[in-house]
Parts: sequence; C-alpha cells; structure tokens
Amino acid sequence: MISINDLTPNRFPIRHDWQLQEILDLFALPFNDLLFYAQCVHRSYFPANQVQLSTLFNIKTGRCPEDCAYCSQSVRFDTAVESTDLADFTDILAAAYQAKANGATRFCMGAAWRQPKDRDLPQIVALIQAVKALELETCVTLGMLNPNQAHALKAAGLDYYNHNLDTSAAYYEQIVSTHTYTDRLTTLNHVRDAGIKICCGGIIGLGENETDRAELLRTLANLPQHPESVPINRLVKIEGTPLANAEAVSELDFVRTIAVARILLPASFVRLSAGRAEMTEECQALCFLAGANSVFYGDKLLTTANSEMNQDQQLFDRLGMEMYP
Repeated sequence: MISINDLTPNRFPIRHDWQLQEILDLFALPFNDLLFYAQCVHRSYFPANQVQLSTLFNIKTGRCPEDCAYCSQSVRFDTAVESTDLADFTDILAAAYQAKANGATRFCMGAAWRQPKDRDLPQIVALIQAVKALELETCVTLGMLNPNQAHALKAAGLDYYNHNLDTSAAYYEQIVSTHTYTDRLTTLNHVRDAGIKICCGGIIGLGENETDRAELLRTLANLPQHPESVPINRLVKIEGTPLANAEAVSELDFVRTIAVARILLPASFVRLSAGRAEMTEECQALCFLAGANSVFYGDKLLTTANSEMNQDQQLFDRLGMEMYP
C-alpha cells in the first residue's frame, strides 16, 4: 500500500509501467490522502490555480452508424437529436471567434462520423487552417482515421485529435459492438505517428466497476507517450439510448477518478468534460483540488447542455483560479 508519508512534491516521474494493483491501491487510499497526493503531483507539473478553457462545437450532427450505448447521435437510437449536414463554414468560424473572445484557447470541432471519407477532408482542412488563423489551438474528433488522413490533418496544422477510449478493454464490448477497442488504439497510433497531439480519456458511469476505471487509466498511462489532454466525462443520460437509466456515479467516486488520473498522467491536462452541468460547485472545486486543470467552456457541448459561462467565471473567481494563458 502506498503511504502518503513517503511522498514529496518532487518525486513524481512520468511512468509507463503501471500495474493494475498499484492503481487499485490508489483508489483505496483515504479520500484526503488521495487528494493531497494528487495535488502534490499537480503542483509539481502545473501552476496551482490555472484552468485551461476549451470550447467544443458540433460541426455535423447525428446519423452516426455506430452503436455506442451512451450516444445521442447514433442512428440506431430514437433520441431527440436532429441530424444535420456539415455546418456552414462562416457559422463555424463565428463560433470559433466567439470562443476566443470568451477566453477559450482551444477550439474543438466534432463530427458524427464512423470515419471521415476522403472527400470530406478538404472542408475539414480548410476549417483547421481558418481556426488556426485566429490564433486558437485546434482539435477535431471525426471518428477513426487511416494513416493518410492523419497526415493530411497534420499538414493542415491540426494541434489535437480527440478519440476517447471510453472505458476498459474488458468492458468495452458492453458499450459498443460496431468497432473494437483495438480499432480505437489503432487510430491513436495513426494520430501519434503523424505528429498530432492526442486528446483521449473516458466516461465514468457506463455501468463499469472500479477495476474498469483503473484499467482505462492504466491503458492511457502505459501508452508510449501520454495523451496531452485527458477528458474525464461523467455520463449524461440521454433518453432513447440504452444507458438512459444507468445508475449515477457518486460525486466522490468521480473525484477519486480525477485524482487517480492526475497521479498516473502527471504532465497531461485533465479536463472536466461532459456532465459538468449536473455537478455541484463543490464537486467541481474538489475536482480542481484533485488535479483537474481544464474544462469545456460554453453553454453547450456536442448535443448536451454545459455549465453557463457566467456561472463558470463566478466559480473561478471564488476559487481564485485564473485562465490558462
């Protein structure tokens, strides 16, 4: 068992050899010890009270052929989401400009595809270049990629590619059947080989157990290079999806997951993502104490509500947190 008394803020090297039992031992630490450990790790790699702001914009909604059990955009489920084609170029740029004006440093664009077709790439390339011209970091999530597509996005100047693992490899087949865990990892390899930074995390509350959460984080931490951004989502239950009635994860269990993610991925941005609108301010404050240092900022994520920007800024002010430059 790890003893908190043996830890100092300067003893947290980046590792790629975590064992499952080590991670389960972290989850089992007394809550205060775990948060203290995570905060020490956080302060050894990041400023203590800064938060990075990203804005997520849906550039193409619905009609996804995949069957991810949590997703409102799957064509297989009867949800209230209305399908759209690729959004107008000027509307997307206007959203990026507004995101920057609101303090975001990264603009993330999501399209509900299993995998983009090559004919779609010129429009995506043009969007990346236009957003980059606004001096924003760029991120896209487009589904699976082949090597040529990854290199085309890199040539356009893409900074980050988002492709979440969602849960453990063992539990993954309970969530989706139309692709495999290996498919996800293969796309991550293509993205990394192309020289693009990775945004990759998971979802808490899919019906998984603590071991599944530990295995998800172990997979991320044992990659040859850690993802630069790690979004940790709390399931937003969508009517019409198979997980609409999933049992809610307690806020303390969610905070524990954030803390363990910070310890295993010390130099990565750990982002509070989906589900933040349903969290209390106290839960969010504990997440920041546990090492979260990034949020999605804006009134809406892909198809679900997000915390209102004014509320976010008031919370940051009360916590003494500043926006990451």
